[in-house]
Amino acid sequence: MSEPAAKDRNLSLELVRVTEAAALAAWRHMGSGDHMQADQAAIGAAHELLGSLAINGTICVGEGREGEAEKFFLNETVGTGEGPNVDVAIVALEGASIVARGGPNATSTAAMVEGGAFLKVPDIYMDKIAIGPGLPLGLVDIDRSPEENLKALADAKSVPVSDLVVCMLDRPRHGSLLEKVREAGARVRLILGGDVAGAMAAALPEGGVDMYLGIGGAPQGVLAAAGLRGFGGQMQGRLFARRDEDRKIAHDVGIEDFDKVYTEQDMASGSVTFAATGVTYGPMLNGIRSLPGGAISQSLVVRSLTGTYRVIEANHDFTRRPPVG
Repeated sequence: MSEPAAKDRNLSLELVRVTEAAALAAWRHMGSGDHMQADQAAIGAAHELLGSLAINGTICVGEGREGEAEKFFLNETVGTGEGPNVDVAIVALEGASIVARGGPNATSTAAMVEGGAFLKVPDIYMDKIAIGPGLPLGLVDIDRSPEENLKALADAKSVPVSDLVVCMLDRPRHGSLLEKVREAGARVRLILGGDVAGAMAAALPEGGVDMYLGIGGAPQGVLAAAGLRGFGGQMQGRLFARRDEDRKIAHDVGIEDFDKVYTEQDMASGSVTFAATGVTYGPMLNGIRSLPGGAISQSLVVRSLTGTYRVIEANHDFTRRPPVG
């Protein structure tokens, strides 16, 4: 076995440890009604574990700019400083409000890239479209109408549009888009949160989703692109400014053009490793399940270099090492 291959595999498993730690910490606050408490617990646990990894990492997607976020701020250095140079994208808890009320589809997600880069984006919105693997390149386009994109996808899959399922965040801003999708004849899966998991569902064989559409967080867009790179899926995203402040925030990280369309390769280039751990139950992953003196977690890890993905079920013994948070 060559040294690079061994290093790649070790990086994958180490990244899963980060998302597991965050998920377990958030899970302890499930149903508490305090989303900030759950979010901070996940961030703290992930930050502690990521800091112990033998990497020279730089945060490219995280919690905000330096001064706004105490941990996982843009350009923060993470890891021991020994090991490969990697860019890091992390949303320690996607769906903090979901965890607070004990709802579905909350996850912890993180990605690393060697020999490439993540698109540095601030915590603003992004308009997105995503589809799964095995389809012609450029099959869908964010500038086409939902009807055109759904017709193209249905033709490529040799099914009627009525067989397609479109996943979207259940938000008032999607009222017009939702109406167009329904008029085109597709079925719809509305989710309360879990932007990354929603996009990733289009790539997973068991995801039950054919297309992801709509406006969500830009950091979540980059993480979804990283995961889709591993599966060979396609994604396009365009930053969306709700107000002038969003443009200023983007300008501070070097982004000026809000008309530019980014592909999954633009958002996550190089050799990408993506990991996610379920916090609460969802279509992509099981949530944390309690055991006497411990818990079971389920995680997914995928590498763009090989396209291999693994679903990892871990049994955590709290009598030996209690979870952080």
